[in-house]
Amino acid sequence: MDVTALIQTWKQEPEFVRRVGMVLSHHGLVRGTRRSDGKGVTRLVATPDQEHIESLRREYEQYPGIYRIAVEAYGGSLEPGDPLLCLVVAGDIREHVKPVLAELLDRIKAEGVKKEESVVAE
Repeated sequence: MDVTALIQTWKQEPEFVRRVGMVLSHHGLVRGTRRSDGKGVTRLVATPDQEHIESLRREYEQYPGIYRIAVEAYGGSLEPGDPLLCLVVAGDIREHVKPVLAELLDRIKAEGVKKEESVVAE
């Protein structure tokens, strides 16, 4: 996802300048080590549930102060450094935008993406 291009597109909408004072983004990458034990990761197979992720996106886009949300979840066989999840939240003030980004991110990771890591053999 090209976040700069996305924001430029949103800025063409008449309500954007009137309603948006903050845009936050999350760029999740495949990490080179496992979170649980620090072992090296050689590959990660991600299976995003795009329908559920879209449902969550629509739900959180209705929260007070939120103007627009974009989500791109990558699937398939990925290597360390590859993009895994991109999330962009635009809204009026940080008290609205920050918690929506955090909650939505946590829910997508918990409910919307299955991951299986391949680790370096010892």
